[in-house]
Amino acid sequence: MKKIILPVRFGLVTSAILIAYFLVLAMFEKQTNPVYSFLNAGITTFGIYEAIRFFKLEQGELFNYTNGFTTGLITGSTATIVFTFFFLFYSTEVNQSFLPQLLNSIQGSFDINNGMVTFIVAIMGFTTTVVATLTVMQLFKNSGNISQK
Repeated sequence: MKKIILPVRFGLVTSAILIAYFLVLAMFEKQTNPVYSFLNAGITTFGIYEAIRFFKLEQGELFNYTNGFTTGLITGSTATIVFTFFFLFYSTEVNQSFLPQLLNSIQGSFDINNGMVTFIVAIMGFTTTVVATLTVMQLFKNSGNISQK
């Protein structure tokens, strides 16, 4: 139980930053421009990086690739789930014209509903989580190289 608290905590903070970023974009009416969503990957990657870094400091010599990878996945998944629920709430309750505006900004006529867009947001978040965790773990993994003296 204690091992899961750290990544969940970092995931909640990461999701809060993602939500704040989205709301700042909404203040300037830029939330429908898909280009701005690329920073979401950077925010998620930074949250995963910090969670793994802190976990490695906490574990010391007991740190291994599997535990670090699990920490990253839990952190990113927590952030993705919380942000996805926020996105669904925002698009259905707060700003009901958001999805039509978003789809128009993509320059196409799509027959997509809230559920499909929410599913796409979740898949993008989980994909970012896996890629970011694999990338960050390259920095923190213990090298198996044999050093020559």
